[in-house]
Amino acid sequence: MLKRKIENLIEQHFHSGSERILLIDGARQVGKTYIIRYVGKKLFPNFIEINMLEDSIGNKLFEKTTTVEDFYLRVSMIAGDKMGGVEDTLIFIDEIQAYPHFLTMLKFLRDDNRFTYIASGSLLGVTLSETTSIPMGSIRKVRMFPLDFEEFLYANGMNEFAILALRKKYEARESLDEAMHGKMMDFFKRYLLVGGLPAAVNVYLETKNIQAVREIQQEIHDYYAADASKYEAERKLKIRRIYDQIPSNLENKKKRVVAQQIEGKKGSTFANYEDEFEYLISAGIALNVQAISTPTFPLIESSGKNLLKLYLNDVGILTSILYGNNIRAILDDEKSINLGSVYESVVASELIAHGFKLYYYDNRSKGEVDYLIDSYDSLSAVPIEVKSGKDYTVHSALNTFVKNDDYHVKKAFVLSNTREITTKGKITYLPIYDVMFFGAEETSITSF
Repeated sequence: MLKRKIENLIEQHFHSGSERILLIDGARQVGKTYIIRYVGKKLFPNFIEINMLEDSIGNKLFEKTTTVEDFYLRVSMIAGDKMGGVEDTLIFIDEIQAYPHFLTMLKFLRDDNRFTYIASGSLLGVTLSETTSIPMGSIRKVRMFPLDFEEFLYANGMNEFAILALRKKYEARESLDEAMHGKMMDFFKRYLLVGGLPAAVNVYLETKNIQAVREIQQEIHDYYAADASKYEAERKLKIRRIYDQIPSNLENKKKRVVAQQIEGKKGSTFANYEDEFEYLISAGIALNVQAISTPTFPLIESSGKNLLKLYLNDVGILTSILYGNNIRAILDDEKSINLGSVYESVVASELIAHGFKLYYYDNRSKGEVDYLIDSYDSLSAVPIEVKSGKDYTVHSALNTFVKNDDYHVKKAFVLSNTREITTKGKITYLPIYDVMFFGAEETSITSF
């Protein structure tokens, strides 16, 4: 079984006695159902699972359920022998977005307090925005992501003691020796190939067959691109165009989305595709990084929607598209291959999974910095530059950024293949794998 850090969060939620119902959001195929099922069966003698999506395309038993008593009656038809009490019975409502009215019903189920509940789904951001009666104070929503690099290390046999030792070295700014650095870079490169989708990771662990891994990634990529079931054909096509263009956009110098290139229509603006962007981001299959030209804390106050970068939610899907079954492009450090977009994708997915909202610095006269994140300790922006080549100390835009007194920069980071951790002025140079230890002061958990 793959170790997922969200397992502890789910268990702690149940042990805390919280009156809110935990709602796990996230893209399809990231492991939501599996981990909830695992924890639920471990903690509760009676575990009842209801998949609302399956129900919606099947017998529609729960489609018109509007009252608590009616819900209990229908549950009893499929699992009456497991309906104990609140202490020993967990009802798992999966794919809850298939019946949006159940988001409102969660409040009444919680108030009735006859059983314990947990729910999961995809596109919950969109579904909640369209729900007429959001259950305020009743839901704790947590977003789940593919395996991050730390979880990938666990999957490959590294234990918590080793991870803790690595974390302590990172916190003390101690460089690893050559052997350990080489081992970590080997794991990191394999993560670039495999990514964090559980199905791909499991196939890799079982077979070490890159072709088998790529088949899984291609299947999920195609599924993501085609899955916009709530929209009409024209909007589905726009979503597909934007999604399919992400890898090629990342290969461009600016890497940002250009509205006029989505359909090749002059005069197109971001407003023309607002719903399509919202779908891709809310579905969790695209990660958004918004532009900042005048970075002031908090960054959200000065972000602009018209300059946007999109990254795929899984680096394995990206390398599958870019390099296919050829692993030499990554494992052998091919000089002709620029891994800049791949490295940036990993950093984006790591930071977002750790709770950061992502921005990038874009200034016509002063250049561009890959990422900006908020520091709640220093009440200022922290710039991050990502380098895949040997010239990691060359970063004129970052130098200009940290020297600008108006930005009140206290620290900055450059992530690269370097082994040695060094600090020059406000800039600290770190090996790329240390991004797994970047922690957010804010949390990705929201309540309603």
